[in-house]
Amino acid sequence: MARVISDDCISCGACADTCPVSAISEGDGKYVVNADECIDCGACEDGCPVGAISEA
Repeated sequence: MARVISDDCISCGACADTCPVSAISEGDGKYVVNADECIDCGACEDGCPVGAISEA
């Protein structure tokens, strides 16, 4: 199951930088995870400084 990014996202881009499959992109006001590309590795969750990423 893909990870999701909550509204707590501060749009710093740290999650996109840590994603090994480039499944994260800048959305409207926050970053978003492409569920079709996400391999559910958790790297983005570990890289988020505000804890805005969790399992869906």
